[in-house]
Amino acid sequence: MSEEPNTEGPDERDDHVEGATRCGFVALVGAPNAGKSTLVNKLVGVKVSIVSHKVQTTRALIRGLVIQDGAQIVFVDTPGIFAPKRRLDRAMVSTAWGGATDADVIALLIDVRKGLDDDNLAILDKLADAPRRKILILNKIDMIARDQLLALAQDAAARVSFDRIFMISAKTGDGVKDIPAYLADEMPLGPWLYPADDVSDLPMRALAAEITREKLFARLHDELPYASTVETEKWEVRPDGSARVEQTIFVERESQKRIVIGANGQTIKSISMDARKEISEIAETTVHLFLFVKVRENWGDDPERYREMGLQFPRN
Repeated sequence: MSEEPNTEGPDERDDHVEGATRCGFVALVGAPNAGKSTLVNKLVGVKVSIVSHKVQTTRALIRGLVIQDGAQIVFVDTPGIFAPKRRLDRAMVSTAWGGATDADVIALLIDVRKGLDDDNLAILDKLADAPRRKILILNKIDMIARDQLLALAQDAAARVSFDRIFMISAKTGDGVKDIPAYLADEMPLGPWLYPADDVSDLPMRALAAEITREKLFARLHDELPYASTVETEKWEVRPDGSARVEQTIFVERESQKRIVIGANGQTIKSISMDARKEISEIAETTVHLFLFVKVRENWGDDPERYREMGLQFPRN
């Protein structure tokens, strides 16, 4: 379901052309664990962004593509915005705001259970003067009472002039279809940027690495720092159509390597089985997955690693 802000006056846009194609970018911003990745996956209909209870899971900009009423809407899942403490933190927050700056519409997603906490207040303050059309998406609406929900919407709308407010549950899909239905006519006129059957601009090798990283965090959670990363080193298509995929899990210390491998290799075996199953489903072929674990000390200070993740390396 959606709510419109209490504003009056005609819409200044006057570019509606019957039958014309539209294409534009919508940046999803919000605090960590607001549900941005879950929402992107629900909008697209398949997994294009990994989901984890571990904060700051999304690092680079991941684009999910939705076709709605002649418009191609490019949803950009950005890293969670929070108070950065380390170089990697600063890179992710900078990437998130960069994605918002470049978008046609900024969509702020708020977990209603957290309300306007310090992270969300800081984001609202920065969005107040952003020269972009803005919408507010209140997520997990089934978790709080309606009067609290309406009070939260009014409080947020008093701080930022939103063009539209949506109330949804990204997990169940309640209210989610209203978002592309509204945004289709808000996209600028122009040709589509991606083929009609594409669901993401993320290459399969990169998506496979992200899936393994998701399984890694799901299996180990608090035992492993979120700085750990996964890279697909090899994707070889065999004569029978199956694929041999080799990936390396990079950690920062030898003690973390032992955690990932586990006793008698049981932990990495479990991670591999879960990842292989999902990668096979998305690739629509049999995947033979081989995982390796290597220590890459202080990789958080290596500019090359940031470029591989699609992040700009902060110099200070």
